[in-house]
Amino acid sequence: MNIDKLIRKNILALKPYSSARDEFDGDNATFLDANENPFGELNRYPDPYQKTLKEKLSKLKGVDSNQIFIGNGSDEVIDLAFRIFCNPGVDKALTFSPTYGMYDVSAGINDVELIKIPLTTDFQIDLSKTKQYLKNENLKLIFICSPNNPTGNIIEEDSIKNILQTFNGVVIVDEAYIDFSASESWIKMLTEFPNLMISQTFSKAWGLAAARVGVLYANSEIISYYNKVKPPYNVSELNQKAAVAALNNIALFEENKRIILSEKETLITSLKTLSLVKKVYPSDANFILVEVDDANLIYEELVSKKVIVRNRNQVIDNCIRISVGTPTENTLLISSLRNLFNTH
Repeated sequence: MNIDKLIRKNILALKPYSSARDEFDGDNATFLDANENPFGELNRYPDPYQKTLKEKLSKLKGVDSNQIFIGNGSDEVIDLAFRIFCNPGVDKALTFSPTYGMYDVSAGINDVELIKIPLTTDFQIDLSKTKQYLKNENLKLIFICSPNNPTGNIIEEDSIKNILQTFNGVVIVDEAYIDFSASESWIKMLTEFPNLMISQTFSKAWGLAAARVGVLYANSEIISYYNKVKPPYNVSELNQKAAVAALNNIALFEENKRIILSEKETLITSLKTLSLVKKVYPSDANFILVEVDDANLIYEELVSKKVIVRNRNQVIDNCIRISVGTPTENTLLISSLRNLFNTH
C-alpha cells in the first residue's frame, strides 16, 4: 500500500514548524534560542518528540520508537487523523455505532462526513452492511473501538482483519481499554497491515486521565506525518514525566488493575441480584453496560444521591454505563440502587 496516496496533498506539501529543540537535542548547553524565561522550574519547552517516554513504550510494547506518536490525549490522535487523511467537505470516515462520541465530534469539526453503521444485536460488526462502503474512493478512515465504548466488548478479530484486507484506506483500532481485556493488542499485527493504526491511552488503566497522554502505534511513515502536523510542543513536560513515572512502577499498575477487575466481577454479581436490572452485558473494559427498567429515572435518582453514572438511554434503550470504582464507591452504588428499588 502506498501511504502517500492517502495523505491530503496540502499535508504532503506542508513544511512543518521547526522548533528550537529540533535544531539541538542535547542537555548540558546554554539555551538562548527559544525566547524562554531563564528563571523557573518549568521555564524550558518540553521535548517535542517525547524521546524518553517513547523509549520506555518501545521496550514495553516491542515496537520501534519511530512507530510511536504521543498525543495530547487520544483526542489529538483522532483529530490529527482527520487532518492528515481527509479533505474537508470531500472525504468520508466510517465507524460502527454505538461507539465513542469523539469520532463524531472530530468529524464535525473537520467537516468530514462520518458514516455510522449499526453494530449487530451482540455489538459486533456487520460485514454484509459494511462491504458496500469499503470501495468508496472518498472513504479514508475507519474507526473501530475495541473494547468498544459504551458496550464494553472486544470486536471479533476476523471482522477487523477482513476490513484491513479489503479497505484501501487506514483503520484505527482504538484500544483505550485493552489493558483490562484478556485479548491481545492489535500492535502485534502492525507488520502485517501497513494501513493499521492502534490508539491507546494513559487515561484508563494507567490512572492518568488528568495528564492527557494518548499514544498512537503505526508504521513509521504514518508516524512521520503525525509529527509533521502536530503542534511543536503538544505534550507538556509535566505530563511526559507523569507517564514515565507510571511506566517506572509497573507493579502498582498491575495491582490497581487486579483490584479493578476483581471489583468488576463483584459488581456484576451484585447487579444481577437487583430486580431493576434487566441485563448485565459482558465487559472487557473497566466499566459495565447495564439494562435497567427505567434508565432516565434511575440516573436522576442516583444523581440526587451524588452517585454519578452515565445514562446511555439515547444510544441503547434503557441502559446505563457504570465505571468500576473503589470498593467503597462500588458498595455505595449497590446500596443506592437497592434503596431505589425499595422506593420505586
